[in-house]
Amino acid sequence: MNISVKEGGDYFRGLLLLVAKDRRISPEEVDLMRHVGKSLGFEKHFYENAINEILENKFIVPLPPAFSSKRLAECFVKDGLKVAESDGEIHPFEEKFLRATAELNGLEPEWFAQEKIRAILAGNRDSHMEVDNMVVA
Repeated sequence: MNISVKEGGDYFRGLLLLVAKDRRISPEEVDLMRHVGKSLGFEKHFYENAINEILENKFIVPLPPAFSSKRLAECFVKDGLKVAESDGEIHPFEEKFLRATAELNGLEPEWFAQEKIRAILAGNRDSHMEVDNMVVA
């Protein structure tokens, strides 16, 4: 899937906001965020700084991302659930953020509930992320 540079930035920013929701970033979340930054073509220095500074960054707007298509929003929510589950639990603040993102982008609550169950059942066994199929153009 081809996405714009703006959407790639929104995708990364949204996942950064997600990992900061519980006010701690696990090593698993750091690894996944590095993977996302690299997959989206960001420079290592950029995504490393963003990950390291997200908890103290007072300038980042904490709103859920709005995407140009439902398909991209679905990818984001699926990756978000994978990231949220990576530390062994989906924190209530993380779930609230992902539900708000789904609602903002017109995704059905039933769809979200099914994807949450899939993410919990898959745990860390599935290494594939939706971002792996994206090209920033």
